Amino acid sequence: MKNLLLTTGFILLLRSTLMAGPVEDLIKNSGNAADYPDAASLVLFDSTRVEVMETGLGYFHTRRLYKVLTAAGALDLSVVRYDYDPLSAMAEIKAVIIYRQDGSSVALDPSKVMDYPAPARAIYWGAREVMLEVGRLEPGDAVEIRLFKKGFTYALLQTDDDERFIPPMRGHFYDIVPFWNDQPVLEKVYQISLPASKQVTYKVYNGTMEVDEKISDRFRQYTFTARNLMPLKSEPSMADRSDVALKMILTTSPDWESKSTWFFRVNEDYGSFHSTEAIKLKVNDILRGAVDETDSISRLTHWCADEIRYSGISMGKGEGYTLHTGDMTFTDRAGVCKDKAGMLITMLRAAGFESYPAMTMAGSRIENIPADHFNHCVTVVKRRDGRYELLDPTWVPFLRELWSSAEQQQNYLMGLPEGASLMETPVSPPENHWLKMHAVSELATDGSLKGSISIKAEGQTDAAIRRMFTGQYRSKWKQQIEKELLKIHPAAILLDYDMQEPYHYSEGPFHLEIRFMIPGFALITDKEIIMKHLLTPDFFRNAQAHLNISTAPKERKYPFRDRCSRLTALDQTIRLPFRVAAADIPVPEAVNGTLVSWQGSIKAKGNELVMKQNASYGQRIYAPEHWPDFRQAVINQKEMDGWIVLTRL
Repeated sequence: MKNLLLTTGFILLLRSTLMAGPVEDLIKNSGNAADYPDAASLVLFDSTRVEVMETGLGYFHTRRLYKVLTAAGALDLSVVRYDYDPLSAMAEIKAVIIYRQDGSSVALDPSKVMDYPAPARAIYWGAREVMLEVGRLEPGDAVEIRLFKKGFTYALLQTDDDERFIPPMRGHFYDIVPFWNDQPVLEKVYQISLPASKQVTYKVYNGTMEVDEKISDRFRQYTFTARNLMPLKSEPSMADRSDVALKMILTTSPDWESKSTWFFRVNEDYGSFHSTEAIKLKVNDILRGAVDETDSISRLTHWCADEIRYSGISMGKGEGYTLHTGDMTFTDRAGVCKDKAGMLITMLRAAGFESYPAMTMAGSRIENIPADHFNHCVTVVKRRDGRYELLDPTWVPFLRELWSSAEQQQNYLMGLPEGASLMETPVSPPENHWLKMHAVSELATDGSLKGSISIKAEGQTDAAIRRMFTGQYRSKWKQQIEKELLKIHPAAILLDYDMQEPYHYSEGPFHLEIRFMIPGFALITDKEIIMKHLLTPDFFRNAQAHLNISTAPKERKYPFRDRCSRLTALDQTIRLPFRVAAADIPVPEAVNGTLVSWQGSIKAKGNELVMKQNASYGQRIYAPEHWPDFRQAVINQKEMDGWIVLTRL
């Protein structure tokens, strides 16, 4: 019987504890725009009850009541939307009730609910959304929404009936429940009932909430309640909200090792990595001339990165946690992260390596509780010395790295036959991601400047510059360099350039030599030479992501993140047409922090002006206490773009 069977003590409709009286009284007494000046609407209550079956199948009933505070809030609530993936879930809008300010109410016709394909980009797995038009609302009106869903978030294998709604790890259930919202919430309640046979682990993160447990011979019931939740005040480049906002995670999975062995077994049983004669021939061709283990792994990783297009279409069996077969991906030459990872595993195994899939979470932290907080799939290969190495063919197309260091300080779980625990990718030292700019130029008596700029980069900095060229037509490469040069001065002229072939990343770090001329670069009078810096912060700013982080906040409450750790070394020498007075021109004070450092100098002597900057940014994710050093280093580099006045002798 597929119908929901309510256990004793599991109420038919979870009502907010705020609702001691009629809904109309709650709406009337809940406040208005003056009480919540930064909010467009107010969530009076947000209640979800979940019933979990022995199979792990979950039935979700959600009831929310919103009060419109402003015209913007009225627009936001004019349409009710709910997203779902039909491969693993079904969703229904059961009821929508509008409460008007005059005390009247109207229930919308559920038959008017529409079911549309959800907007998609790059991944076309057939996600859908149900929606119902609410229509015109006014500040003071309220909207109650009742939703029903069964299933889970990610699909495994498509089957018939309710089987497809049962979680991949059959018999187990998990949920990650955010208690944050973009609007104020007076009360949020999450109640779940599970069979008594299931062992439950839960934990509340980034705050506190009320927890009520009821355990009997038949079921376990948990109720989590939080009140007066205000929207999180975002900070520029802050860590993901999931890392800092109130949430609850609940799971019946016993440990990470169980999750690891399950992930291994489900793909082995499906045959995700079985090779074919065509794949073996391609592997032999790729490895022809390979000199060692590292070279072989690199060649296979880059082939899968460069030759398998990132594009996800619904391919029937094999979505979600089951990886499509290597044969399918090899034939289609397209897929998402798990397909590219699976293709690499297949090729590595065909070459004689021991290789497995791994799950990770790009963008936020995985808490140390075995729930399925994953959104990305990668590859691990076992080196002959016994250590496992991470490979990511999704994030390294036309990059020199085999594992993108933009994924450092990121949790991952390997799918190994012996099981594995949750791990974290290490910090990649800034010395692995350097940018070196060296400029030599000569200033003429008419103020024009002529010279050359050498740009070299490695690691993620190399990747940032290289992508500026591999991401567009070869015929546009010169135009791209001219565009960068014009950031130095609007009259800059590109005379010539030499560039390492961007697609030949195996030849070493990226190198670009630019020869240029800038008419009117400096103003020369009888007494002074006035000019700005040549290596402005805007020049190849794409390779200096730290400069895009706002320095407006003087303090931070939450962790913040950069693109990657990095070193920058900028130096320029300008030969002058006249001798100038010796000067050690003041620059910002050095920064010597535990993770961030910066030093700079500007010196003029004889007929030469020499300017230098060196900075080190030690990791990708920083704690709030590292912000003063990081902020000051960024400010210092930007301040080095000011005017320079030299006295002629």
